[in-house]
Amino acid sequence: MTRATFARDSAIRRIGGEAVLMLGGGRALLMQAAHPLVGAGIVEHSRYAEEPWRRLARTMVALYTVVHGTKEDADRVAARVRAVHERVAGATDGRAYSALDPELQLWVHSTLVDTGLVMYETFVGRLEENEREAFYAEMKIVARVFGVPPRVLPRTLDDFRAYQRRCLETGELVVTDAARAVAATVLEPPLPLALRPAARVLNLATVGLLPPQLREQYGLGWTTAHATAFRLAAGSVRRTLPLLPARVRLLDPDDLTARRRDRPLGLLAAFARY
Repeated sequence: MTRATFARDSAIRRIGGEAVLMLGGGRALLMQAAHPLVGAGIVEHSRYAEEPWRRLARTMVALYTVVHGTKEDADRVAARVRAVHERVAGATDGRAYSALDPELQLWVHSTLVDTGLVMYETFVGRLEENEREAFYAEMKIVARVFGVPPRVLPRTLDDFRAYQRRCLETGELVVTDAARAVAATVLEPPLPLALRPAARVLNLATVGLLPPQLREQYGLGWTTAHATAFRLAAGSVRRTLPLLPARVRLLDPDDLTARRRDRPLGLLAAFARY
């Protein structure tokens, strides 16, 4: 019998199995682009402007395949991602970058870890510290699958938090024109009129959950009215989620291969065309 990468009762499957976490992709992408070298790589080596949501969906499908799929699924998608990353290299403002740079890989990975925890505790419920620790430990396995060298991964969750604080407070993260271009495609995508109200609600979460330092650098306004609207929306989601059927609320690894458009993960996979 083919084994899954992670057991069904693992922290990463339980926490990452909530479909609402998929909505954190925009937040993670804006955090990634705030690193000048990562932002340059996104702008210069992807069709982010033409297909911002499809690119984001491909990233999320790759992540969820490793978390919820089999070891064979994980190896296949990780090899594909690494092959893409081998072609991503260049320079900006006199600084060379490469998607294979361990430090840049760590920053991108860190945004996925942080966004997963923030999204869960905002929209699902509070986690105990041991649950956060277990999630972080298992996400380190995901990082290694995607080629992040173990030597650069912070050892504990506390170490990880210290790493992110340093990145935010020492000036390593600078919102450049490239990052603003990425933000524009995420926050103002060309959508049919009927979908724009939903996009505004999603943007409220994307902007509201950004670290305040980055929100300010991006020039994204955040008033008391925004904060109140977001708090009410998050509370409504937390109350509603337990009432939803599992087929709507939870991710099922079988949907990755079946491409079931009536299930969250299958719909995402079909959209990504990964």
